[in-house]
Amino acid sequence: MRSIKTIHVISAHAEGEVGDVIVGGVQPPPGETLWNQRAFIARDQTLRNFVLNEPRGGVFRHVNLLVPPKHPEADAAFIIMEPEDTPPMSGSNSICVSTVLLDGGIIPMQEPETHMTLEAPGGLVRVRAECRDGKAQRIRVQNLPSFADKIAVPLEVPGVGTLTVDTAYGGDSFVVVDAAALGIEIVENEARDIARMGVAITNASNEQLGFTHPENPDWNHISFCAFCGPLETTETGLTGKSAVAIQPGKVDRSPTGTAVSARMALMAAKGQMTVGQTFEAESIIGSRFSGRIVDETHVGDRPAITPEISGRGWVTGIHQHMLDPDDPWPGGYRLSDTWGV
Repeated sequence: MRSIKTIHVISAHAEGEVGDVIVGGVQPPPGETLWNQRAFIARDQTLRNFVLNEPRGGVFRHVNLLVPPKHPEADAAFIIMEPEDTPPMSGSNSICVSTVLLDGGIIPMQEPETHMTLEAPGGLVRVRAECRDGKAQRIRVQNLPSFADKIAVPLEVPGVGTLTVDTAYGGDSFVVVDAAALGIEIVENEARDIARMGVAITNASNEQLGFTHPENPDWNHISFCAFCGPLETTETGLTGKSAVAIQPGKVDRSPTGTAVSARMALMAAKGQMTVGQTFEAESIIGSRFSGRIVDETHVGDRPAITPEISGRGWVTGIHQHMLDPDDPWPGGYRLSDTWGV
């Protein structure tokens, strides 16, 4: 076998959502901060195309690049590459990265609990990993401060009509809709419609509502649409189903950690949740993340919460992605049959 590029990857998923981790073969991108390194990867596209495009990738794949941390408190740092965006933070990807770091022996595992600080492009996240028999059993991530943006505003969506939506930030930016009001049931055979409609709602939200993070003006768009089912009361808080549509047209298999955080921020703003209460989120495939409001805080002048999310991750394989010098598609390709572009 011959190759002019070899990238070493440990593959993983968190509650069903793929989050591969590059552990070797890639130099850290230029940049004084992790956010600047993220911006280089987003702008340059070379690494994104190689690992996300077919034939090595696909619309279902997320890939994380391990890099040396910039912050002195961080044990490791990672840059998230999703099908369309290179975001500030991701819940499922942070769980995958934590699982790979511990199960792969990159960071020494301490049983029964390992504490780590990870640096994501959007800031530091604190991790508590329940560990047993050499396996990280459950990852608890204290996420970035999360806040409600707009509540109960009208949105005109071509082909759908006028909706009442919320927008919020949970480490990434969301438009949040009531699934039942759209006639959507959050079940597996609705995934295609959820993906297609979610992209239309996200695009309309960016055109009509917009979003700007008060402390990071570079993050100035809405990334995802979260379809939320009805809430039910539990002994410790609330539970409910949701499905997140990701550009260019797929549904998150996990409950989406940043969506759980954003939804808890909205519920806190509406008086439905308080500090210490939990939210059990169920995905379209029946997997679960548990969310908890740790405390109240501010982002700029906006009231916010500090959320914690937890879920399970599993390593699924080890890969070496290679590039033959004669390969006519060194950057891969995307077709509209699966990419929706």
